[in-house]
Amino acid sequence: MAFTEFRPLDEKSLIDYIKATPSLSSKLGDKSDDWTTKEVGDGNLNFVYIVIGTSGSLVIKQALPYIRCIGESWPMTKERAYFEALALKEHGQLCPDHVPEVYHFDRTMSLIGMRYLEPPHIILRKGLIAGIEYPFLAEHMSEYMAKTLFCTSLLYRTTTEHKRAVAEFCGNVELCRLTEQVVFSDPYKVSQFNRWTSPYLDRDAEAVREDNTLKLEIAELKSKFCERTQALVHGDLHTGSVMVTLDSTQVIDPEFAFYGPMGFDIGAYVGNLILAFFAQDGQADECNDRTAYKEWILRTIEETWTLFYKKFTALWHQHKDGSGEAYLPEIYNKPELQKLVQEKYMEDLFHDTLGFGAAKMIRRIVGVAHVEDFESIKDDSKRAACERRALEVAKMLLKERRNFQDITGVVSAIRKVS
Repeated sequence: MAFTEFRPLDEKSLIDYIKATPSLSSKLGDKSDDWTTKEVGDGNLNFVYIVIGTSGSLVIKQALPYIRCIGESWPMTKERAYFEALALKEHGQLCPDHVPEVYHFDRTMSLIGMRYLEPPHIILRKGLIAGIEYPFLAEHMSEYMAKTLFCTSLLYRTTTEHKRAVAEFCGNVELCRLTEQVVFSDPYKVSQFNRWTSPYLDRDAEAVREDNTLKLEIAELKSKFCERTQALVHGDLHTGSVMVTLDSTQVIDPEFAFYGPMGFDIGAYVGNLILAFFAQDGQADECNDRTAYKEWILRTIEETWTLFYKKFTALWHQHKDGSGEAYLPEIYNKPELQKLVQEKYMEDLFHDTLGFGAAKMIRRIVGVAHVEDFESIKDDSKRAACERRALEVAKMLLKERRNFQDITGVVSAIRKVS
């Protein structure tokens, strides 16, 4: 059968589709009667199928023309699958160890076929809720962020290459607009989509909506998000977009990818680790008070930034005479000047990271989409107490981010509130 126009696949038509697509069927083995399919999409936007054959397995992800968790009342472009496939391929070339391979992309069907991250891979967020320590997490995530962000920036590329790439990803405007709404707008006004642990956080949600300083700061971050094409960012790099085992770390779901501020990715990731930290008191029980685990999360936050800084600046040094056009070697020709330029760049990036991280935390507490870290805490008053501490840290980071010189200061500030 021909798949010449878009239609959502079910488990039967999916098998027909794979049979007709050699780049997929070749991964599974000949006997299609022995293939098993399972729909596992727990996200908000897509159908996701795991297909297992006699000689291999794969994942099929199909974008729907609306937001799955809300339904057809909230339309959403299925073109996002194109940008997701593009970002997976681009980031996959730059960091193949931490991005699953794409086998097939079909723009008409908004469908991606890619590597199945087999068990024991689980979503990082679920591992953090379960209290599992991942010894390579900081190493792997700092590697992913350093390589993908550095190599898609003007530190590595010419302005001609950069502009061409920016123009391509400008097409993902609809998903950027969704972020503008849910991260930079809704939490700061009355919106039908906002929710929070009521009545406990009623005053807190109102305080966010009435905080002038917060609104000035969020406006500045929104402007950076909309106007600054610094690098190809994942665009939704929270702990639900990372799959892990004790020694593997894989970044998935970059359908929000666009050229934006680097700090938006680093901040999203670090902000979600901070949320995980504050949720631990609600996850604690009589057998495990989670004290040691909270220390591990704080260490991970610290190591993530420290290692990112180290890897990013090492790439900078390695390519300082390359084709990147941000700082031409004929101008930035003295070591002390190169040092000044780099320190300024990294300081600005650090402050962006804290600001965007804080914005992502706030929206997860008083905005539309919440996080399982808190949602899995059954007792409302206990959950609200955890969320309130996280909200306090987020507001402080957003307003005072420029006063922080290093990540140890941030970790100390988190400790004070907990």
